[in-house]
Amino acid sequence: MWHTMQFEPALSGQAPRIGTVHLVGAGPGDPDLLTLRAARLVMGAALIVHDGLVDPRILAMARPAARLVSVAKSRSRHTMKQDEINALLVREALSGHDVVRLKGGDPFIFGRGGEEAQACRTAGVPVEVVPGISSALGASAAAQIPLTHRDHASIVSFVAGQCKGLSDQDWSGLAGKGRTLVIFMGLATAAQISEKLMADGLAPDVPVAVIEKATRSDMRVLRAPLAGLADLVAHENVESPALIVIGEVARIEGGLPDRTIRALALETEQ
Repeated sequence: MWHTMQFEPALSGQAPRIGTVHLVGAGPGDPDLLTLRAARLVMGAALIVHDGLVDPRILAMARPAARLVSVAKSRSRHTMKQDEINALLVREALSGHDVVRLKGGDPFIFGRGGEEAQACRTAGVPVEVVPGISSALGASAAAQIPLTHRDHASIVSFVAGQCKGLSDQDWSGLAGKGRTLVIFMGLATAAQISEKLMADGLAPDVPVAVIEKATRSDMRVLRAPLAGLADLVAHENVESPALIVIGEVARIEGGLPDRTIRALALETEQ
């Protein structure tokens, strides 16, 4: 018996496939705080380009055959500059590969996701943004420090403590009565931050909480007055990822286990 066989058209005449870049927020650390969409993408990805602050437990969710590319950044060392990261994402997508670009927190809050999305769009590469729990929200919730509180704060501001022209920025009005200031990437510039805020009129005894490695097993919540922020960071050897919360809400303690809290007195010397 003869069988009829059908042949697909030659692929040479078709336009090459372009992959999609998925900008995925990995949240503050705990894999349980990933969105369902983020978890599915991580588990199904063939290529994951990730930041250094993404929790190893999240990377462990990838399938064994997945290619993991670290583009970790630190203040003193960059594995890859931002322009090179942009070029990597575009190059892989134009080669037909779907890319999961995994970022700590949310891609669009101090994650430079906007730059990466624009680079992809300019090159004609499809982009999907999968939001994650922002580090500010996740860390404060894990520490049981409400960023807003009826008795203490109705305004919240987010700033980057490690950026160009830090000393020239005007932060006046961002912290103080009725306000909470959350600082990302502020460990290396803790001294400049406290001096800057006090020069802008903030009292030296305003409470500060430093939340280190939020949602992880070795999480710590450290407290000090604003004037003692730099000494706290240095004395306690605080490491990234860490978030700095400034304002009256930083006084609130949520009853976390003693092993996660190392508190300094909020009163300054008279």
